[in-house]
Amino acid sequence: MSEITKILTQFGLTSNQIKVYLALLELGEGKVGDIAKKAHILRPTTYEVLGQLEEVGVVNQHNRHNVRLHMAEPPIKLEKILESRKKAIHSVLPELESMYNTGGFKPKIRYYEGVEGYKTVYEDTLTVSGKRLFGILSMQDLFDTVGEKYMNDYTKCRIEKGIHLQVIRSEAKESKPIWKNSEKEFRSLRFAPEDFVFPLTMYIYDNKVSLMSSRRENFGLIIESKEFMQTQKALFDVLWRVCSRGE
Repeated sequence: MSEITKILTQFGLTSNQIKVYLALLELGEGKVGDIAKKAHILRPTTYEVLGQLEEVGVVNQHNRHNVRLHMAEPPIKLEKILESRKKAIHSVLPELESMYNTGGFKPKIRYYEGVEGYKTVYEDTLTVSGKRLFGILSMQDLFDTVGEKYMNDYTKCRIEKGIHLQVIRSEAKESKPIWKNSEKEFRSLRFAPEDFVFPLTMYIYDNKVSLMSSRRENFGLIIESKEFMQTQKALFDVLWRVCSRGE
């Protein structure tokens, strides 16, 4: 499977839809028979697939000299469709979240492994509704797990979303002089006492506590529990008061 086919499959197109769409991109426009021949599928199937692609919004048709011709929309239309879908999902997220939380007070625990697992957990912190994150972390371990570039991209996204980070870091595990106290970057920083070294990264937000291990144990965890969150937040506040102010 080519990379284009793989991506279009993830977009939601079937095998025949991909064949017809790619055939039309190369033809520019064409009659059903020409498209079927180019896509290597049967003519009746091509009629059906063209109708499906019109509903998706990546194909249209017009008449020229009483001949019906089909043509593909510019590839940039795929991105516009994704943006439209994202807006549609965003509009129903509150209702979906309320359904997801239905079922009493039983806490939810989600476990992830590996680098992609780390990233899943980090990106969940960007969904915080209260626009405030409370974190305990070591810069060195962040760079060892997901890497500096990912963390810089994550930080940029957090700032763009207007999410304030109140963070405690291990000064002994600082890698370089970045991510300082900054009103512009919505960051309040303090350093833990010298004898406090954190093997785990932790974020506290909404009714959740996210945990990311060092590379040695290689896991991420999201615990959704109001009581657990409140306990961890109280411990965070105690530690915050004994920490030294960052630069």
